[in-house]
Amino acid sequence: MSKSRFAASLKPGREKSVLRFHPWIFSGAIAKAEGTQTATGPVDIVDSLGTWLARGLWNPSADLAIRIYTWDENEEIDADMIAARVRNAVEMRKEMLSSNSRYASTDAYRLVFSEADGLSGFIADRYADVIVATISAQALLPYADVLLSSLSECTGIKAIRLEASPDAVEREGIDAEALAKHSTGSVSTVRIRENGLAFDVNMESGQKTGFFLDQRENRLRTAAYAAGRRVLSAYCYTGAFDIYAAKAGATSILGLDTSSSALDQARLHFGINELATPATYEKADVPVALRKFRDEGRTFDMIILDPPCFIFSNAQKEKGMRAYKDINLLAMKLLTPGGILASFSCSGLVSPEDFRTVIKWASVDARRAVKVLEMLGQSFDHPILATFPEGEYLKGMICRVE
Repeated sequence: MSKSRFAASLKPGREKSVLRFHPWIFSGAIAKAEGTQTATGPVDIVDSLGTWLARGLWNPSADLAIRIYTWDENEEIDADMIAARVRNAVEMRKEMLSSNSRYASTDAYRLVFSEADGLSGFIADRYADVIVATISAQALLPYADVLLSSLSECTGIKAIRLEASPDAVEREGIDAEALAKHSTGSVSTVRIRENGLAFDVNMESGQKTGFFLDQRENRLRTAAYAAGRRVLSAYCYTGAFDIYAAKAGATSILGLDTSSSALDQARLHFGINELATPATYEKADVPVALRKFRDEGRTFDMIILDPPCFIFSNAQKEKGMRAYKDINLLAMKLLTPGGILASFSCSGLVSPEDFRTVIKWASVDARRAVKVLEMLGQSFDHPILATFPEGEYLKGMICRVE
């Protein structure tokens, strides 16, 4: 067996998370490292007594210093491992998709989900005949070509766009321009189908990787309550929730977002899906618009709140929690008796319990009885590793507001 280039010794007591198969080690847990610390690469992890624990990818300049890839001392981190894990991830999605006839009309889904698929720092999404892959770990850059070739081999897709997550450029020092040169093919817009509905995905300017695939099942569940209701869709982005609601029988749609280009795309989506439901889209700051509606005495029968991430660090959590509570409080005040609130949070630092607390205190301040009908999360192609609760980032609740 070849030796990993570095060995990192943990401080006493800091091996507990490794023994519980958590895949992250932060720099503060490391006592010392043997070997040159100025380069990234595979690293063996040992406890304070020198006992081998695991092997991962090392970035000595990052706060998230080691991403663990294996707890098997005989398994090396190399091209063969990377390729095998890509294959396993893709095959799992194919199996899940083929087991449900509804997905026969879906051609957009996540192929690889970072830690959940044993490839910490790597995500890949399929959009019809295009793949968008994102690297957020400097130590994965030497494996960029094998990641892309494995994806192409497993899917038959030749057009693969490789990019760096924006925060990784700053946090890990990734050269985004150099990384993009690994891309194959050039596609700016692709039309996808999700549960039989059509959407045009802009690969050049879309948030995340162009379309929120993690909300696929939640769009269906939310639409189940939309028939006969006047719907307000706040933070509507390109209107995916709205298209589902209109298809399900909503009587009208009002969408709000700060992005003019996203609103244009939402209008386009109504056209390509040939929906007759009256739909109006307005550029607006959502909290300001909700307060204005409240002051005007406007009401809605259903409100969908799908805001962007409000919390990026623990230091922001208290402020972010207040922001979540405020928009939910305003939404509750705008709903007619028996109205439906579908509310979401994609902040990884907000736990499911935190989010339930947000809804509880919003209902108290709104002086409305709120009944939780459904708890929602990310779709199956974004699985949650049991030993990595941080992977459960998307929370949703469907509530009836009396």
